Amino acid sequence: MQTQSIKKNFIYNTLYKVLTIITPLITAPYAARIFGADGTGIQSYVGSILAYFVLFAGLGTATYGQREVAMYRDDKLKSSKVFWEIELLSILTTSLSLIAWIVMICFTEKYTPYYLVLTMNIIGVGFDISWFFGAHERFGLIVIRNTIIKIIGVIILFVFVREKNDLLLYLGLTAASGLIGNISLWFSLPKFICKIPLKGLSIKRHLKETMIYFVPTIATTIYTVLDKTMIGLITGQEVENGYYEQTNKITNMAITVVTSLNIVMAARMSYLYAEKKFDEIRDRLKRSIDFTMLLSLPTVVGIMGIASNMVPWFFGQGYDKVITLLYVYSPLIVIIAISNCLGGQYLTPCGMRARSSKGIIIGSLVNLACNAILIPAFKSIGAAIASIIAELVITIIYMYMSKGFMSYRILFEKSWKRIIACVPMFFVILLIGKMPIEPILITVIQIIAGATVYFVMLFILKDNAAKEFIDNYLNKVLRKIKRS
Repeated sequence: MQTQSIKKNFIYNTLYKVLTIITPLITAPYAARIFGADGTGIQSYVGSILAYFVLFAGLGTATYGQREVAMYRDDKLKSSKVFWEIELLSILTTSLSLIAWIVMICFTEKYTPYYLVLTMNIIGVGFDISWFFGAHERFGLIVIRNTIIKIIGVIILFVFVREKNDLLLYLGLTAASGLIGNISLWFSLPKFICKIPLKGLSIKRHLKETMIYFVPTIATTIYTVLDKTMIGLITGQEVENGYYEQTNKITNMAITVVTSLNIVMAARMSYLYAEKKFDEIRDRLKRSIDFTMLLSLPTVVGIMGIASNMVPWFFGQGYDKVITLLYVYSPLIVIIAISNCLGGQYLTPCGMRARSSKGIIIGSLVNLACNAILIPAFKSIGAAIASIIAELVITIIYMYMSKGFMSYRILFEKSWKRIIACVPMFFVILLIGKMPIEPILITVIQIIAGATVYFVMLFILKDNAAKEFIDNYLNKVLRKIKRS
């Protein structure tokens, strides 16, 4: 079977990543105004409950399945056998999760209609075979499917959602489009597989292996959604979940941009480790940290600076607390950027996935404890503080695991000039925020002026990475001018 172009797959994934960043920028302001903070809070809370059942329905089969099928993808008979065994296991775990979900709904008095329509999301896990096409490097099919689902989601929002009571309809239609999208991939399946007798299949041997992938996924999923669940359970206030959800959206968009380099670098690092080129690994890791700090530090300061002006026009009225939450929560961008870099470019490529998973498990336990202590006193702000503490713990553990390749001294060397450059940048952004002009225009000017001040300061401070970045950009611009 012909191997797909790496360049083509990279383009597909890059375009989809851009779409995932742009989509919230288009939909978030509209949804925030229609549903309000309480409606957004309901969506956030029921979504967090759903995440646990989706997690158990998947049971790590997606990651494990992609690896297993990839090993035999040139042998149609073997890859077909592995596919059907893992898919049967997925159907079994989805069925068990679905039964547990229905039992949960029967004993739940609040949000019952929302839970009922979200049932389609769990059913969709059993039909999701994107991992099979990922194993065959047919990312075009996956990305096209995901893109169509996202576009349909945007259309559903703007066409069908007109008032607050349309939240149930929106969740139902979005869940249905996701389920249909998963089913659609089955139409492309026949040319990749052949018929296998049912008696020749065994799912038992895959169960233990999927659990190895499942354990760290539990920690990651629980860690990322537990705060939303606990805000809802402890405070009982939907608006608190709403504030936290919107803060998450802005921060996650920034994290996606800052950590995008890790995906590109991970495969190269795995190759270098296999070749035992440790000096090159060390050098590339330093350069990645350098680039990460170059982008993440001003992003944090920039979000803090524009928050008071941007939040009111972006989300509408009733979201003032998001401003305070962004002050508290935005440092997470730097912390996650560092841990992501170490995990994605050193620990995982170098075969230390199981070891690094322990860091995530410890972080999850710290998050749980801190949430239990801080949410009753500070509500959504307490959850934000808990996330900062937990991520800091994970990053410290990752730094310890990466000793010999990364140190606090290197981190400081790559940061101090950027921290100095961020100070005048922050004050310039605040001063522009007081201008008596349209809020949207103010935000645009703040971003442009802030970035300019930051890079000018780094140029003055003779920061090598910034100088290289500016030189490369200017050279490209000059080349284009010469061509024209």
